[in-house]
Amino acid sequence: MNLTERLHLYLQLTRLHRPIGILLLLWPTLWGVWIAGNGHPSLLIVFIFTLGTVLMRSSGCAVNDYADRHIDKHVERTKDRPLTSGKVSERETLWLAVVLALISFALILPLNPLTWLMSFPAAFLAASYPFTKRFFAIPQAYLGIAFGFGIPMAFAAQLGEVPAVAWVLLLANIFWSIAYDTEYAMVDRDDDIHLGIHSSALFFGKYDVIAVMICYTLTLLLLAVVGLMAGLGLVYFAGLIVAESIALYHYKLIRDRSREKCFAAFLHNNWFGAAVFAGLVGNYWMQ
Repeated sequence: MNLTERLHLYLQLTRLHRPIGILLLLWPTLWGVWIAGNGHPSLLIVFIFTLGTVLMRSSGCAVNDYADRHIDKHVERTKDRPLTSGKVSERETLWLAVVLALISFALILPLNPLTWLMSFPAAFLAASYPFTKRFFAIPQAYLGIAFGFGIPMAFAAQLGEVPAVAWVLLLANIFWSIAYDTEYAMVDRDDDIHLGIHSSALFFGKYDVIAVMICYTLTLLLLAVVGLMAGLGLVYFAGLIVAESIALYHYKLIRDRSREKCFAAFLHNNWFGAAVFAGLVGNYWMQ
């Protein structure tokens, strides 16, 4: 196998050809970066956290495939992944995950010691999440913490401390993660039942659609609280109204539990995150 073919397999292993995971991780990180920077964040911090998000998400995907290597081969959608199909070895997968994580850590070396310290729980959360679906009833909540830990890190990087608003923003991201990843879990419900894997879709059962909408509601309420705590104005809250309309559109998609429409709703969450970010940027620009 030549280098080009090997790199193509690594691209698949790290899901760089499917950027939705990067975007769902990047939006809340940028929320934190912009609020912590009072609308004028350091360009270096924007660069570090954007590239770090890409690297850590890619590393997490490699760890996920390693954790699920004996499960994915029984699922039609995942049986041809590079590790599951044997095109990439287990050792190679782990090395790739470690190298990407180390590069990500090297990125934050110009920042303060508090940011360095917070990178360790962030790395632990990212690496351990794939294993939680074996014992945790709602692994999507754990995902929300892992995907949102860039928020307190962004505040630490710019302020040298993590104020209360950062933790409220992280909590908002946890509920958003439960909402969109439950939509994703609704697609894989039958496979998860067969394989004995936990998911929020199975935990909520027949109340899954209601649970998703409650999580969207809590997300928006917490984001409104963030706006009040940070002294944000009408443009930010207009962004939340747009995000609310997107959540209502998702209800129309998932209410009949069609696999295709649930997956479409999951992908469409990119626009939810973008709407909140646009409200933030617009708010600070108007000020």
